[in-house]
Amino acid sequence: MLKYHNYDIVFQEIPDEITLAINITGCKNSCYNCHSKHLQKDAGEELTIKLLEQLLAKYDHRISCICFMGGDHNPKQIDSLARFIKTITCNRIKTAWYSGKNSLPDEIQPMNFNYIKLGAYNDTLGGLKLRSTNQRLYKISDGRLDNITEKFWGR
Repeated sequence: MLKYHNYDIVFQEIPDEITLAINITGCKNSCYNCHSKHLQKDAGEELTIKLLEQLLAKYDHRISCICFMGGDHNPKQIDSLARFIKTITCNRIKTAWYSGKNSLPDEIQPMNFNYIKLGAYNDTLGGLKLRSTNQRLYKISDGRLDNITEKFWGR
């Protein structure tokens, strides 16, 4: 089961998108110097289809993307929720996933996403805004993962 801590409209997580970022709890990655330790707890409310329908009804014309921030402990459910969003919005709302894993789990079908970020947070290498980062943001095109991390550099 996926639970979420909160959500917010953000402008920096996915380039050129107005994104509803949903912060998912229960993270098991245990990144050193994690900047969101509160998301490691098994807390919050369940992230359901019904909640996504409510969020889409509320924010539909204010956002262009929904990004799941975490959820590595249940990639199959992340994939299912992304597929639901793409289906219910006829691909009008893009889908994204920020994963702390270094490779794409087998349960994830790239065609259900427009963007996927991979890579554990490493405080010595920094986040996506630094050229030294180990993290990568990919834009999904025809099932192919195209690295677009450089879009964060120079911001």
